Amino acid sequence: MLYVKLAIGGLLIFMIFSLFQAMVSMLKNDQEKNMSKYIGRRVLASALIIGLILIALATGIIQPNPKPY
Repeated sequence: MLYVKLAIGGLLIFMIFSLFQAMVSMLKNDQEKNMSKYIGRRVLASALIIGLILIALATGIIQPNPKPY
């Protein structure tokens, strides 16, 4: 269970890092480094996070909160 949480946390940190890389690329107006590369990495990380959560829920590694209040 700890490894799943660490993987999700690491992917979230990677998403934030990729978002800031895209912002720097946009502000510099850098034509050599395409901003869509960073945004694509962020979308891939999002898909991996969702897939990891769904697999962990399906296998019972993590349990959803039964009472959200």
